[in-house]
Amino acid sequence: MENITIAYPTSGISLLDSTSSMTYYYDDYDRVKSPLDYITLVVFFLTFLLGTIGNGLVIWFTTFRMKKTVNVIWFLNLSIADFTFTLFLLFSIIYLANDFNWLFGTFMCKFSHMVLFLNLFASVFLLTVISIDRCISVIFPVWCQNHRTPRRAIFVVVGVWILAIIFSLPYFIFRDTFEYNNVVVCYNNFALEQSPDIGRSLHEWSVIMRFIVGFLIPFTIMVTCYTVIALHIRRNPMTTSTKPFKVIIAVIIFFLVCWLPYHIFAFLELYSIYREDGYLSSEIRIGIPITASLSFLNSVVNPFLYAFIVQDFRAKYWRSIQSVFQKVFI
Repeated sequence: MENITIAYPTSGISLLDSTSSMTYYYDDYDRVKSPLDYITLVVFFLTFLLGTIGNGLVIWFTTFRMKKTVNVIWFLNLSIADFTFTLFLLFSIIYLANDFNWLFGTFMCKFSHMVLFLNLFASVFLLTVISIDRCISVIFPVWCQNHRTPRRAIFVVVGVWILAIIFSLPYFIFRDTFEYNNVVVCYNNFALEQSPDIGRSLHEWSVIMRFIVGFLIPFTIMVTCYTVIALHIRRNPMTTSTKPFKVIIAVIIFFLVCWLPYHIFAFLELYSIYREDGYLSSEIRIGIPITASLSFLNSVVNPFLYAFIVQDFRAKYWRSIQSVFQKVFI
């Protein structure tokens, strides 16, 4: 059985899932799909279907049916990021369904992988911005009334997308294709014709940077902001509803559950590759597809969790949907 690795293309190739550092083991590359592959394929397809529909509806509604307030700008861009991510997940679905044979050429291998990470970073950054905005709105309501404007929100959103582009560029640079036994694979070539040590360092840097920028810093900010909001609401004698606390807990739990396992297995995979831990690698081969699929679900949950929980948004949304159906069927 051949070990297909990441950092040493001279000794093998790394066959990575289009959104994660996924290492596979093949017997002369001829492999029959396992039950896990079929489960992953089903999860990918459901994420693609529900994510594109859910986020697409939010994009349509916020674009054509609502005034461009600060909250609407947040939700619109969050839905654009999640919609694009789930849409480009179609390439991964075809890749997996075609027994990991890439059909779309080197440029699309690079571009689709970059777009997936671009929108993942943008989604996480926007969730962080929303938490900061909510915290400021609760603590400094008078200041927000005078300075919290859609124009400034647009500037923030542009900054978020620029940062997301910067952090996703390496995934365009290092992504590559390789033909092996008449099968074209799309993988992360961290070595780039350089020494294996450089490839290993770049791979380590990629995993660490993705964890710090894509999880640790955003999660810390979100927990801090929502803790401040919860304490402020609890001290307010006018607050009798427990809904704000439930929403806050749901936001933190969903983000933690969706993303922490993904990053843990990315570090475990990094350890197993360079320590050549065969037992751990077999465990990772099972865990990586599951945790990656779990992280994808965050893009499905976001429109419901962040948009539909806002009462005014939800009420106007359903009235608009009913209006559309009435025009179509009546």
